[in-house]
Amino acid sequence: MSGRAEAALRDAARALAPELGERLAAVRARIAAAARRAGRAPDEVRLVAVSKRQPLERIAAAVLAGARDLGENYVQEARDKRDAVLAAVAGDAPPPRWHLIGPLQRNKAAAAVALFDTVETVDRAALADELARRAAAAGRVLPVLLQVNVDGDDRKSGVAPEGAEALLAACARHGALRIEGLMTIPRAAGPDAARAAFARLRALRDRLRSAPGGAGLRELSMGMSGDFEIAVEEGATSVRVGTAIFGEREDAPRPAPGGSDGDASGGPGAASDGGRT
Repeated sequence: MSGRAEAALRDAARALAPELGERLAAVRARIAAAARRAGRAPDEVRLVAVSKRQPLERIAAAVLAGARDLGENYVQEARDKRDAVLAAVAGDAPPPRWHLIGPLQRNKAAAAVALFDTVETVDRAALADELARRAAAAGRVLPVLLQVNVDGDDRKSGVAPEGAEALLAACARHGALRIEGLMTIPRAAGPDAARAAFARLRALRDRLRSAPGGAGLRELSMGMSGDFEIAVEEGATSVRVGTAIFGEREDAPRPAPGGSDGDASGGPGAASDGGRT
């Protein structure tokens, strides 16, 4: 990006920051209210702003307005955005933490390790092995979450609940991975079904804490724009919210099947399009 384009992006982001600040404040107020209903402290819940298919100026504006965590579905899209967003907010806001919340192919593991602070969608041992190898080569310990398909929905990625302990053990043998918790996306079947799914994930997390490698499991990444308050009531430590913060997404095409970051075993984009983020 040229210097002129960077300046234009910075100006546009600053102009949009008040609007994005209001949206962030509204979402945080809803998180806080849900946390208090559950007898929890609002600061126990991290807000991940899902920026997939959003224009650069709105993403940078959200960071200027206080968004500290961004969620992206695709490695290539994150690569295209990251440097521009960082340049636009430099000196005005701390750099955000980047979360990969979409399915990942092993051949994109090196890029994911370079781009993301956390990978939330580890759903099989082979992917864990490759991420660990790439993280070790980069000299870092990569925080990861295990994605669990709590509903058995074949349209979504994620390890089955009965396979989660074996996946945890496979990840735990790697010193270059830090397993921090679990992530899920419930079937889009209404609030009662979402609540039941979130409760199942919490129960699984609690059970896995006593399994080998599970002592550090704290995080529960669950809940999107349509159900994040229910997720907070059920124990979410991280919610992934997109449209409630940014508005509707740009009508941009997803990566073609041959170049998708989606894992064919879980369906392209399945890990994070199970409902509106």
